[in-house]
Amino acid sequence: MASNSKTLRSPLQVARGLGSAKHGTEHWWSQRLTAIALVPLTVWFVFGVIRHLGADHAAFVAWMKSPFSAVMMILTAVVTFHHAQSGLQVVIEDYVHAEWQKMALIIGVKFLSFALAAACVLAVVKIFIGA
Repeated sequence: MASNSKTLRSPLQVARGLGSAKHGTEHWWSQRLTAIALVPLTVWFVFGVIRHLGADHAAFVAWMKSPFSAVMMILTAVVTFHHAQSGLQVVIEDYVHAEWQKMALIIGVKFLSFALAAACVLAVVKIFIGA
């Protein structure tokens, strides 16, 4: 143990300055909450798409012009990409061991997730405003 008897950190941890990152629980809860949020959003999305099978483009656009449908589609896209990014980050942190590769992949996944979510949101907004 370390020279201070009140700490549970080993001498090696004290020397390296390592300890709890204090982000594990927050990340775990974020994953669970987005997974729970995706259940009704996915059910809404699947039923909405099934309801429009065989419909023409105008019917689908009319559905997306509804404020409720537009908000639900934006929520679905944002929550889906946030959940995917969080899950991929955990996989990268667990299985990529070179620190520079880990950081590059995490940054790339975050950027790609943000870009794809933004593209989805912009597409829905464009349909909603009729541009």
